[in-house]
Amino acid sequence: MTDDDVFRALADSSRRALLDRLHARNGQTLGELCEGLAMSRQAVTKHLGILEQANLIATRKEGREKLHFINPVPIAEIADRWIRKFERPQLDALAALKRDLEGERE
Repeated sequence: MTDDDVFRALADSSRRALLDRLHARNGQTLGELCEGLAMSRQAVTKHLGILEQANLIATRKEGREKLHFINPVPIAEIADRWIRKFERPQLDALAALKRDLEGERE
């Protein structure tokens, strides 16, 4: 799995919607994930496969059912690599300003 795989998987709004559903209630079956969606079961299966390849979801068999679980680690890694490094200077500046305004020393 590469950053490109994760970005490609997250680029599709249907896949993001599936991740949102799993975030709201983890451990859903394919049937549960299909409920209320305007796409076929086959399309949902395809999207889940792409999410699984990108390591954004994991599955576990329970009897005859396959449960789907969100894996937040790749998203956290993307946030660390591509978002937080750009925020760091601004956050450091705000923390320094706060200390200065409150009269604190480092």
